[in-house]
Amino acid sequence: MQARMSIRKSAAEGYKAMLALEGYINASGVPRSTLDLVRLRVSQINGCAFCVNMHAADAKKAGETDERVWSVAAWRETPFYTDEERAALALAESATRIADDADGVPDDVWNDAADHYDEADLAALVMTIASINAWNRINVTLRNPAASH
Repeated sequence: MQARMSIRKSAAEGYKAMLALEGYINASGVPRSTLDLVRLRVSQINGCAFCVNMHAADAKKAGETDERVWSVAAWRETPFYTDEERAALALAESATRIADDADGVPDDVWNDAADHYDEADLAALVMTIASINAWNRINVTLRNPAASH
């Protein structure tokens, strides 16, 4: 598979803006492991092979265990995640599948996340979810192949 175009070249200023958003997210108070898991799970939901590959590799490089990387798609049924991570993953899934619920992101999902994260970190999680959804749509649309990052 070959990418349809290079967004880095064809939309250089937009690409730089997305990277600036990533800089804000990565400097937030949300643990790197949580950010990696959220990015990986959202990418799985969206079927973005490029991002699944990249974020699984990033998580491993950052010290994640195989069990946590491999089982994030089934996080509800495994003992490998903290309550904070579970709240972030539930928020990520709900916000990614926003059309699946008449309430968008249900209050119970939001309230659970708000119980675990202060307002600044909760905002960073929302931005992380929005950002990875955007990256997924870019990479799926352009057919960027896995392992080409």
